[in-house]
Amino acid sequence: MEKSAQLEQQIKRLKQIREDLGMNRTEFSQYMGIPLRTLEEWEAGRRRMPDYVLRLIDYYTKMERIIKEKAIKLEESE
Repeated sequence: MEKSAQLEQQIKRLKQIREDLGMNRTEFSQYMGIPLRTLEEWEAGRRRMPDYVLRLIDYYTKMERIIKEKAIKLEESE
């Protein structure tokens, strides 16, 4: 797959994750701890995020959803 197609897929997946959570860019950047400007650059295709970052975001949001669905309470370290 060529790089521009990979970038388009990456952008599409990132936006889909954010939209599935029902968050705008500001909310999502705060939720994930990503600077807003960085998120904007990624979604606009002006900067390419490392592939592992997208995989981690995807994994994190899936685990959060599973935890909420199963009402699992995690102990937070102080």
